[in-house]
Amino acid sequence: MNILKSSLIVTASALVLAGCGGVAPLVSTPVANIDTIPLKISDMTDTQMKAWTMADLATDTIPGMSVDRAYSELLKGKKGKQVIVAVIDSGIDIEHEDLKNVIWTNPKEIAGNGKDDDKNGYIDDIHGWNFLGDIVAENLEYVRIVKKYDAKYNGKTAASIPAEEKATFAMYQKASAELQKEIEQTNATITRYNQMIGGLKPAHAAMTKKLGKADYSKSELLGIKDATEEEQQQIGMLSQMFNYAETIPEFLVMLNGAIESSQGRADTHFNVEADFRGVLGDNPEDITDTNYGNNDVDGPDPKKEDAMHGTHVAGSIAAQRNNGIGMDGIADNVKIMVVRAVPDGDEYDKDIALAIRYAADNGAKVINTSFGKYYSMHPEWVWDAIKYAGTKDVLIVNAAGNEGIDLDGIQVYPNDQELTGGEISDNFLTVGALNYKYGSELVANFSNYGKTSVDVFGPGVKIWSTVPLNEYRFLQGTSMASPNVAGVAAMIRSHYPKLSAKQVKQVLMDSGISTKTAVILGGDPSNTNTLPNVSTSGKMVNMYNALIMASKM
Repeated sequence: MNILKSSLIVTASALVLAGCGGVAPLVSTPVANIDTIPLKISDMTDTQMKAWTMADLATDTIPGMSVDRAYSELLKGKKGKQVIVAVIDSGIDIEHEDLKNVIWTNPKEIAGNGKDDDKNGYIDDIHGWNFLGDIVAENLEYVRIVKKYDAKYNGKTAASIPAEEKATFAMYQKASAELQKEIEQTNATITRYNQMIGGLKPAHAAMTKKLGKADYSKSELLGIKDATEEEQQQIGMLSQMFNYAETIPEFLVMLNGAIESSQGRADTHFNVEADFRGVLGDNPEDITDTNYGNNDVDGPDPKKEDAMHGTHVAGSIAAQRNNGIGMDGIADNVKIMVVRAVPDGDEYDKDIALAIRYAADNGAKVINTSFGKYYSMHPEWVWDAIKYAGTKDVLIVNAAGNEGIDLDGIQVYPNDQELTGGEISDNFLTVGALNYKYGSELVANFSNYGKTSVDVFGPGVKIWSTVPLNEYRFLQGTSMASPNVAGVAAMIRSHYPKLSAKQVKQVLMDSGISTKTAVILGGDPSNTNTLPNVSTSGKMVNMYNALIMASKM
């Protein structure tokens, strides 16, 4: 859940803005002019692709957030107030070469003494807290619902259910149907891929023998002149696989990986027999039972693969800038607080609620939440935590999700609004994902959207960032768009610390760039609309604009 002009575009109410602190007055261009920018025809270079979030639409014809321009024109020689950004995620490789210098250290805790020095309830929470302990895999939430209520409701009809239980029964029925559907689809996928491998392996062996090598190309395969009827069938089948990989061995590896992944989901996500939570020793139904977890914030895996997602998110926000290593994060002068609460599966509402409270209580001013689910047994715990964070003046930046659907009318968790009412807080910003292609493909084909449910859009396709063990990788999703926007939020809070979380949210929404161009939604060319109709602000976040607007608040 998962996503600009050389003379700046800002909102109509601030067409001429004077920068403070010695910045020269800046004159913007009317919003309508954004649509006169030509589409980028040439492909991006590798360097451009790895840093496209930093680009400026007018000068680069790439719909980034004008980060480089903001640093060179607005922030040169300036150092703001240090800001703590909490990343609630799968864990972070805190020893990564590009992150180790930007990881938060609890100043009130003495490392390794086995004591709760700061009396916050968490022993030796040096860099944050791990609410999952040694858990990596978990059920999905609707599987937990089935496990919890199956004995009570299985085989029952709605007519036999008391009125006060009908909503729970309906949730159980929906969850049961979804679980059955997912199990059937997963098993069918495993069967189909195994059948493909069963046909490909002998065909590939025959062509390997005929051509004298296993890594033959498609042209070499199609160039065989003396093929028998059986070999022609094998060639026809194998040639289609080159649409997905450069060689047949590579494609077979992909198929085996897909089978392994699907089987892994069957064994964990959909497993109604397994008890993953038991090792923690807490009661997940009791929000007051908080004595669990540990301080191992990168998780239990020595290879740190479980920390892949969180490490990538952290790098987008704050990978150390200008150190000549890897890549630059959006924000400077930021410390990343690590809060591990998101497993391979669906997160528990209890863990998320406590994670938000932990971050708020320990000094975070921005929280990034790049996760989500469509079922929740205790949404009120998370709503209460969001509101609590609001009382601590904390802005939560949240990923919209990657199903390519309209969230208006569909409840997703976490969120700051109920379907029957308005927003429960003013400190929660939901982010959809942008593509690097300006024009009709501007919104990522996977990004969720919604006039009332998604506030803004940020870069979320092919995002280059840190991954464990000093490596870097492209990942994409609204999970990547959210930290890009969180990085901008951190910069506003750093240089304009008197602005409240509510004001920072409003700046991010009001100062962005809009376009009248119709964009494709959900990857369906027949489903198009404009940004103002698929998000609350109708805009793409822009750091250059945001800092100027913040200076005038």
